[in-house]
Amino acid sequence: MSSIMKAGLFLGITVIIWVFIMGFTGWLLDPALNMLFPVVATGLNIIAIIWGLRGTAAEGRRYGGQIVAGLLIGLVASVLIFAGSLIFTTVVFPDYLTQLQEMSRQAYAAKGWTEAEIQAAMDMGAAVQTPFWQALFGVIGTMVTSLVVSLITAAFVRAK
Repeated sequence: MSSIMKAGLFLGITVIIWVFIMGFTGWLLDPALNMLFPVVATGLNIIAIIWGLRGTAAEGRRYGGQIVAGLLIGLVASVLIFAGSLIFTTVVFPDYLTQLQEMSRQAYAAKGWTEAEIQAAMDMGAAVQTPFWQALFGVIGTMVTSLVVSLITAAFVRAK
């Protein structure tokens, strides 16, 4: 199995495991803990890209090839993350998005927002509070992080 495939599978599977851990523990719906998800997911992405690019450097890839490899790692992971997110929000935790909206409503109220301000914010976010959009945001986050980490890592880890 290629370095790209190994790193992509590692990234996709570990992010899916992490989202389910966050879901089963209730941390995704805890205002104090829900930011753990993107922090850990970003860390996993960094680890996967560095590990994968070390492998592709040994295969002879130079700077541009390393960036492409990093994007391919992100792409492999994104397929899994998209599917895992859809399963999370439609099968395992079908009420998650409704609960997330309620958490947001409570957070706005705690900040002293008026009911009209809260409703305006909720209405603005409602269009993207669907399983598809949430899964797509996971893909976008994975790909952007993969690109940025690849640009940096490829400067240091490439074929000589």
